[in-house]
Amino acid sequence: MAANNSGILLLQELVNEHGREVVAAYMKYIQDNAEASIRQMLKEFAMTHAKKVSATDYMDDGTPICLTIEIDPNSGSAVFDFTGTGPQVDGNHNAPPAVTYSAVIYALRSLVGDDIPLNQGCLAPIGFIIPEFSLLNPSEDAGVVGGNVLTSQRVVDVVLLAFSACAASQGCMNNLTFGDNEFGYYETIAGGSGAGPTWTGKSGIHTHCTNTRITDPEILERRYPVLLRQFSIRPDTGGLGKHNGGNGVVRELQPLRPLVMSILSERRALQPYGMAGGLPGARGRNVLIRRDGTVVNLGGRCSRKLMVGEKLRIETPGGGGYGVPSTL
Repeated sequence: MAANNSGILLLQELVNEHGREVVAAYMKYIQDNAEASIRQMLKEFAMTHAKKVSATDYMDDGTPICLTIEIDPNSGSAVFDFTGTGPQVDGNHNAPPAVTYSAVIYALRSLVGDDIPLNQGCLAPIGFIIPEFSLLNPSEDAGVVGGNVLTSQRVVDVVLLAFSACAASQGCMNNLTFGDNEFGYYETIAGGSGAGPTWTGKSGIHTHCTNTRITDPEILERRYPVLLRQFSIRPDTGGLGKHNGGNGVVRELQPLRPLVMSILSERRALQPYGMAGGLPGARGRNVLIRRDGTVVNLGGRCSRKLMVGEKLRIETPGGGGYGVPSTL
């Protein structure tokens, strides 16, 4: 809401300074330029690769996300058809169509060589088919809070896989919340990015649909009743390849008073895919370490009270590798 209000004020200032007609004209130029860039990219892909491509990836619960892209090489338009995607789920990671639109607009912009602003013009050449009551077009009473922070990442993976653009990144925002009746804290945790035809994946980085900055350890421990026991790169978790995927991270927290800690995550069951012969990245893991040292696997989604002396250890996924590794 604050960002929207700031944007409204800035737009009003531009209108006051230059007039509505000039501002509207420039907005149209920006959208037209984005549309032209996307159309050109799609035309080139259709001519050099294929007019029709498909890809499927899966959520950790086994729900498929299926995509077929059919490109008109003459107009540079395309239809993104998600027929075959699994039905809506009883959990909270259903995603309204707006999430799919946002994921596609991001993925298309990342495939364009031009540095274009992110705007609606990117979707002007794109048509969508998203089956009703599917994971990506659920009913009005479906839970969707996890769709924006989990399923969106998998939609991006599917689009990039269809275009054979790069290996999968960690595919998760690793959403962590903790608190009690007096406060609440929320953060997203980095992982490994996927490698591509000319690059090695980055370690300990946010990818695709989140760019939140994590709280500095000193500030975290000063403001909240927790100790940050470890925050480090998780070695050897990026997939091997001609270009290796990036490594995930380890983040271990210990409460100083009883706190409810909740983790909402993906890629705990299925690994981020490699590409062109590259190996997949390591799957993530969330564990409780009890006071006696016993380790308990919490799965990808869990909410529970942690007592003093217990620790929550989050190991985030690595990115997939690209190309056949030289060691194989």
